[in-house]
Amino acid sequence: MRRSLAGVALAVTSMVALSFLIPLGALVMSLVKEQSVTAAEQRAAALAPVLTLTTDPSALRESAAGLDAAEHLVIHLPDAQSLGDSQAPVKLLERAQQGRESISQKTPGGWICLQPVVLPGDRVAVIENFVPDEELTRGVKASWAVMLLLAVGLVGGSVLVADRLGAKVVRSSKKLAQASHTLGQGNLDTRVEPMGPKELRDAGVAFNAMAHRMTELLAIERELVADLSHRLRTPLTALHLASERMAGTPESARVEAAVHALESELQAIIAAARTPLAVGPMGHGLRSAEPSTGHRATGPGPSSECPRSETADVVRRRTAFWAVLAEQQNRPCSLDITQEPTAVSLSDDDIAAVVDALIGNVFSHTPAGTAFGVRVARTAQAVELVVEDSGPGIPEPDRALSRGSSTGSSGLGLDIARRAAAVTGGTMSIAHGPRGGAHITVLFALAPPARPERGPRGSRRRTRWWPRRR
Repeated sequence: MRRSLAGVALAVTSMVALSFLIPLGALVMSLVKEQSVTAAEQRAAALAPVLTLTTDPSALRESAAGLDAAEHLVIHLPDAQSLGDSQAPVKLLERAQQGRESISQKTPGGWICLQPVVLPGDRVAVIENFVPDEELTRGVKASWAVMLLLAVGLVGGSVLVADRLGAKVVRSSKKLAQASHTLGQGNLDTRVEPMGPKELRDAGVAFNAMAHRMTELLAIERELVADLSHRLRTPLTALHLASERMAGTPESARVEAAVHALESELQAIIAAARTPLAVGPMGHGLRSAEPSTGHRATGPGPSSECPRSETADVVRRRTAFWAVLAEQQNRPCSLDITQEPTAVSLSDDDIAAVVDALIGNVFSHTPAGTAFGVRVARTAQAVELVVEDSGPGIPEPDRALSRGSSTGSSGLGLDIARRAAAVTGGTMSIAHGPRGGAHITVLFALAPPARPERGPRGSRRRTRWWPRRR
């Protein structure tokens, strides 16, 4: 933009300068020529009174010598005698003598002025004054050079002023763009100092107001999540009492384990929502990797380090959790996990959220007794997570990936899986599998080799980018 403004100023001022320089240069040349011709005519007119008084060659030469540029002054007497070297064509001289008319015109090598003078006895003498070309253009080049220097100075000054103004605008725009990029990366404390033209200052003020309001809304939303999660503790207490009354029955241990797991989940959600807000890339909240009493991470604080988790380990744990419910609903469940390393750049919580979302969809949208399978495979550059079932399948796979667009479903679970894959640079696809139902494949790009941790007790941070709900 700065270069464009300087280019526009250069083009405009150059055109303006040329529009003045060309006619002004022609005018200067015309004025110099006119002054030279006028001076020649005046010299001829000054000698005419002397010629009417005497035709003595000595007196005429003495009178001509007192005038400027006397070397170009020639007197043609009536007796065909000429005083000086004539430059006038013969025909032009005869025309001036016979027609008794003053002649002033261009001739080869300069400008000729012929002034006839009528002497006593009806005789005619002619005063010739020749102006060479160098006299007609004397001082023109110097004047042109001065005007050109002035024009160059004006053009350079305008370009410099435009560049300074453009630099100010560009600096303001860059700072605003940089602040927007930083805010998009998750630094909610980013603000800009309004500067530059009025429009950019207004944009800076609006940006600060937007960032402040965004922080307020996120804080309100997080507080609301914590409050809603806290309200679930009342029915959870009732479940505790019910499980105690079921003590001694075959189902009591399973119910008690499920209640404890749900309590851990709620505690993790409340703790995460109450921690200071910190947002990382892709708008993902940042949490530390220190585990809480449940399997969720609740440690506060942002980090710039990438999390690393073994996909196979997390899938094995979460599938075991869902296998209990699958057994109660008579759902055959198969698990096929590779023995190769499956490290990806996601936290355990993020991978668990993907597994819970995909398996939870099987339980939510297929009847009891529907078989499903989970498979984890390793390719050259990715980890492949496949969840398939023998249910009715997903009729509109593309629409299913959009939140709230599927009938009877919010679309949140599939969107969580899709965004998790995108964070690592992977993809997600939905198709009809060999079991006859949905076949969902999530590809996670392999994590880069781990770097040595720096500092005392180097701790890893993990990124939570998904909402704590399914």
